[in-house]
Amino acid sequence: QVQLVESGGGLVQPGGSLRLSCLASGNIITIYSMGWYRQATGKQRELVASITSGGWREYVDSVKGRFTIDRDNAKNMVFLQMNSLKPEDTAVYYCNADRTVVKGQGWRESEYWGQGTQVTVSS
Repeated sequence: QVQLVESGGGLVQPGGSLRLSCLASGNIITIYSMGWYRQATGKQRELVASITSGGWREYVDSVKGRFTIDRDNAKNMVFLQMNSLKPEDTAVYYCNADRTVVKGQGWRESEYWGQGTQVTVSS
């Protein structure tokens, strides 16, 4: 019932920038938290950044000062501006919508994931 579609990944040189976007569509009433996770080859998926509907932001230490997460609540979209990219930022980035309430399911909260978008930082 809910689909998350990411865009904006690609190949960039070290020091460059990328902006990821994610659109959540479906019969959505509200999404409490939206965020970005990443998974590098051979590593576990980790939270990169998240933002609540009220604007509270959290970042993993390794991206603080370089990445910025923003959200458009009216459009159910979340964005990740990534600056000063490093090779270690290379990963598949996944959009996440947590504590999502959908029409027709009472007030049950569910979690949804996008398919992922590849970000490669290399010279």
